[in-house]
Amino acid sequence: MYFLDVSKAKEKELAPGVRARLLWGDRIMLSFLDMGAGASVPLHSHPHEQMGIVLEGEFEFTIAGETRVVKEGDVYLVPGGVVHGVRVLDRPARALDIFHPPREEYKT
Repeated sequence: MYFLDVSKAKEKELAPGVRARLLWGDRIMLSFLDMGAGASVPLHSHPHEQMGIVLEGEFEFTIAGETRVVKEGDVYLVPGGVVHGVRVLDRPARALDIFHPPREEYKT
């Protein structure tokens, strides 16, 4: 399968107000995030390398104890095992996260 339809992708709620549409191959996963105003993803870590880009809106992102407000067009990198979390500000936001390797727990 070479061409995928994001609108038909598996959807998963990652946290209250945070939904992801997920697509993956053998060694990479895309997670299209829709995050409601005021939603948050608690501090956590995972062994997967994560890189992403803000598509719309803005949110506060904490990575390894450093917090920044990221906005449309900003790119972030979270090495595997590093603690990170998100707090959406006063309006909804969208982002694309890329994981290597794919997160098996997101496939279920």
